[in-house]
Amino acid sequence: MALDTEFIREKSYFPRLCLLQVGNGELVACIDPLALPDLDELLALLYDPAVVKVFHAGRQDLEIFYHLRGELPQPLFDTQIAAALLGYGDQVGYGALVKEMLGIELAKAHSRTDWSQRPLDADQLRYAADDVRYLGDLYREQQRMLTRLGRMDWLASDFASLADPATYRNDARDAWRRVRGIQHLRGRQLAVLQVLAAWREEQARMLDRPRKWILRDEVLLELARRQPLDQHALARIRGLEAAARRHYGSELLDSIRHARESSPEQWPRPSRRPRLSLEQEAAVDAMMALVRLIAADNRISPASLTSRKELEQLVCGEQECMVLRGWRGALCGRRLQRFLKGGTGLQMVGGNLVESTP
Repeated sequence: MALDTEFIREKSYFPRLCLLQVGNGELVACIDPLALPDLDELLALLYDPAVVKVFHAGRQDLEIFYHLRGELPQPLFDTQIAAALLGYGDQVGYGALVKEMLGIELAKAHSRTDWSQRPLDADQLRYAADDVRYLGDLYREQQRMLTRLGRMDWLASDFASLADPATYRNDARDAWRRVRGIQHLRGRQLAVLQVLAAWREEQARMLDRPRKWILRDEVLLELARRQPLDQHALARIRGLEAAARRHYGSELLDSIRHARESSPEQWPRPSRRPRLSLEQEAAVDAMMALVRLIAADNRISPASLTSRKELEQLVCGEQECMVLRGWRGALCGRRLQRFLKGGTGLQMVGGNLVESTP
């Protein structure tokens, strides 16, 4: 079954499902969840383990199903992830993929539609239906191509990650990592930010409101920098509106006091990119060239194998890297490890870069 969703979340913490499109090769339907008392019977079908659920770039769609049921529909297949293993790039859009693989040009006119508005006109519904109309054809063609290349098994680990509930859980204790500007804070300031960001996350979740409607990132940063301890000091925080002070002032001050009492051992430590030596930077450059060579030989996107950030971690001795696991490890990771140990190298032969053995 092909699946897609249309949703809005500009005014809420959780995405609000506005339209659900389904297709099974014979029927395409747009289902209006706003007009139904519940989706129980449909969800029973979508969560049937005998039915393969086909998405394109399905993470946001799957987040909606996770919030509806607390679990993910399985088994699943994502045509964007599969496309990366067929040389179409690691972030190819649905319309571009339909054009490339099926030769069909889709309309783009309604990509900014407010899907919560009713009624939806015929053109809007046709646009929405097209998002699943060709998914089944993409799925079958990709299966055929991947089977011929012996790559169907490569998808298992990526699809397992996509179907892992942990992928969609927002731990309030980690919310501070998503605040823009944390690189300017140190020590106890980060401890204060961690407590405040967790408080904001829980408030937003409880009220089903966007985080920034509770407090904006820049206000959290200012609170963490200045750490006011009374209402008078709180009133001097730039960007903190009077209404927010009235509603949340006591809770904010309590949170700041609690964070200030924590010991340095409890302070959070941001993940920082390792500082590389010139020799290590050169090694990463060479490894990136090897990755591109491996990707070209296998007609896949280099970004689907690894990233420069991950190669920097690998040079520094990190072993918990995605490129060392599963099909990526077999295709690329072990060759990178051999390169780091001097067991393989790169050289120019006839004007082409090739991997060589010393």
